[in-house]
Amino acid sequence: MTESKRRKPRLVADKRYPSAGRGKPSGKAGGKKPARKATSGKSGAKKPSRRTTRRSTKKSGGGGGILGLFRRFFGWLFRLVWGITWRVGMVAALLIALAVGLVYTTLPESEALLDGRARGSVTLLDRDGKVFAWRGDQFGGVITADTVSPHLKHAVIATEDKRFYRHFGISPRGIASAIRINLSEGRGPLSGHGGSTITQQTAKLLCLGVPYEPEKWDSEAAYEADCRQGSLWRKAKEAIYAMAMEVKYTKDEILTIYLNRAFLGAGARGFEAASQRYFGKSAAEVDPAEAAMLAGLLVAPTRYAPTNNLQRSQNRANVVIGLMEDQGYLTAAQARDARNNPAQLSEAAAARAGGYFADWVMASGPEFFTRNTTEDVVIRTTLDQRIQAAAEEALKFIFQEKVKPGSKAQAAIVVMSADGAVRAMVGGRKTRVSGAFNRATQALRQTGSSFKPFVYATALELGYSPLDTVVDEPYCEMIPGSGQWCPKNYTNKHYGRVTLTRALRDSLNVPAVKVANIAGLDNVRTVASGFGIDSDLASGPALALGVSESTLIEMTGAYAGILNGGSSVEPYGLTELKLLGDDQPLMVTTTGIGERVIRTDAAQQLIWMMEKVVSEGSGKRAALPGWQVAGKTGTTQAARDAWFIGFTADYVAGVWMGYDDNTPLSGVTGGGLPAEIWHETMMRVTEGMTPTPLPMQPPKEPTQTAQPNRSRKGGGGLGFAVEKLLRDIFGGN
Repeated sequence: MTESKRRKPRLVADKRYPSAGRGKPSGKAGGKKPARKATSGKSGAKKPSRRTTRRSTKKSGGGGGILGLFRRFFGWLFRLVWGITWRVGMVAALLIALAVGLVYTTLPESEALLDGRARGSVTLLDRDGKVFAWRGDQFGGVITADTVSPHLKHAVIATEDKRFYRHFGISPRGIASAIRINLSEGRGPLSGHGGSTITQQTAKLLCLGVPYEPEKWDSEAAYEADCRQGSLWRKAKEAIYAMAMEVKYTKDEILTIYLNRAFLGAGARGFEAASQRYFGKSAAEVDPAEAAMLAGLLVAPTRYAPTNNLQRSQNRANVVIGLMEDQGYLTAAQARDARNNPAQLSEAAAARAGGYFADWVMASGPEFFTRNTTEDVVIRTTLDQRIQAAAEEALKFIFQEKVKPGSKAQAAIVVMSADGAVRAMVGGRKTRVSGAFNRATQALRQTGSSFKPFVYATALELGYSPLDTVVDEPYCEMIPGSGQWCPKNYTNKHYGRVTLTRALRDSLNVPAVKVANIAGLDNVRTVASGFGIDSDLASGPALALGVSESTLIEMTGAYAGILNGGSSVEPYGLTELKLLGDDQPLMVTTTGIGERVIRTDAAQQLIWMMEKVVSEGSGKRAALPGWQVAGKTGTTQAARDAWFIGFTADYVAGVWMGYDDNTPLSGVTGGGLPAEIWHETMMRVTEGMTPTPLPMQPPKEPTQTAQPNRSRKGGGGLGFAVEKLLRDIFGGN
């Protein structure tokens, strides 16, 4: 047999273990191991087993040991975290999508969101029909991203959200940047800069779709404060709402809502109202400097309002101009021109005339058309801006030139026509204010000797003559419950028998008390009340010396009653009220004159007496060259209040001066600084006017001492004892 035939077949073990029977010499073949064949390349290479490989790897340390253990652990951890993350992310994305979809279904058409005011506005016009003040929430009308000035549109985007047209409602990059800035400035990550997009800000302006309901909130301010809260949960809801808006509306529709609803200071809601308020023009017409000023208000409307501080507002506008230039909205030349020609306020906005007057009109008008109006209302008033400026300039001049620096003394001025139409009002030394304490209408102060004309008006109405006499001498009265009361003159001197005219001219106290007693204190109160002094009037004889309290506008109105011939006056400022867009007014006022209080001849004789106060007596400092002026000074006990109220044939003006805390004035009487303020005011008011004589009537020489006229109202019922007292006081037969 051949050798091949004698070869044994391979065993199973040989197939399983190649080295088990192949090439393995028997022990009897000489004991030598066969030589291993040399191999080259891969063709003859023999792959090591997996177990051998692991063993050799383990021995070499490449992936084994502690390092390998850590690598395997972190690999496992990464796979675990990733597995959880993408699943949680998918769930979160699904929940966000559902939330966005839910909010989407609640969003109305964009046009319904443009005017979200809870109350209306009031525009106040002066007597010539020019705007001088605004109150309430002003809404100038709808503007859109297409109709507004491109400069304004670019200024808003450059300032608030330069990636507005590229994000989906929220900006992760902006949020991260805001957090970084907040942390670098030592604040909390969500305090200060919020990184909000214009869409998010619009969502906040919409209060996330929650409308204002008066019955659910203490005030509109509380509602708005809740809308502006910045909690983490609120931010999350704001982001959802913003993304829903991005789905519902176009970018320009979102921007349009924002432009119409943003609050821009001084009661202006929306850029159209702000542009009209500050510049007297439409938001479609603003130039780059004006656009930058308006956009600069968004960060802090009240602080940067140009009516509060024009220079600060201009500085803020320069920052916005720089942003517009950096982002390519302005060329270098345009930016330079905008900086060199900063935005300026309109004449009406710069003047801020009649702030006290506007507040008074709002407080005295019908509440549902003024303070709580839900409509846009236009009110025409009696204000004369020329006279208003005259009063403000006069007050400023006197305090600069005649009052020591640092003094906290205050003053108030009211100027009106004889029918009660108020032409100017200054309620304190700070004239460009609104909502401030108005000393012309709200401060009840003792009137002092400025009340005395009503004592003599009563006497004249009862038939006395300005030339009748009264004895000025030491005088005392027993006051039930108070004991003996002895009035004294300001000079602490007595002047014997004097006429009623001189007693008023020199503001003598004893004669005034005597005349009041004889005329009847009840009659004096009736006349004073008839002339419009509605405050509680004293019941005792001190009434004659002005111990009762009144307001400056009441007293000035009462003097207007004397000027107009003896009829009562109700001071008024509103002449016409109508809704914006309507032709027919809802209210019209043509005069404040009411019922007659005293006879015309009595009023004209009183004017004659009061003219002597200015031409010869205690009110000389109020005199106007070339003009007849009548008036009366007033100084209260311890000089806590000083008054001068007077008139020409055209205007009545009242001045009060004192301290808010009733501190006594130092060296000030009604014939001093108040008379000088009156003089400076009326010098400016009458400039360019032709002097008109006062409607006064000189008295006829009396043939005997005047007695009460029993046929007149208030004069009846005086018995023999009163007649005897009259003769004792006034003298005569």
